[in-house]
Amino acid sequence: MKRHGDAVVEMLRQDPGMALDYLRAAFNELDEQGGEAAFLMALRHVVEAQGGMAVVAERANVSRESLYRALSPTGNPTLKTMTAVIKATGIQFHDLMHVH
Repeated sequence: MKRHGDAVVEMLRQDPGMALDYLRAAFNELDEQGGEAAFLMALRHVVEAQGGMAVVAERANVSRESLYRALSPTGNPTLKTMTAVIKATGIQFHDLMHVH
């Protein structure tokens, strides 16, 4: 049986449009206990679905190692890194806060 994360990544690959709703749901729960780690995990899933850490790191103009660290379960990315990575996935940061 596939791990949950692998199944989510596969769904995101099959339906790239789902990424915004998935990240928005995680963003809306940032203030909950464990919300920060859950958001980083959701962003990792989106990154993996869009070609992986190396591809998205290049698009975001950050090193692959920095991206791995930033999106790790204990990661603490700067707002600049977070915004660049989200933009590199094709999502605008402000879209996480607005329902269209």
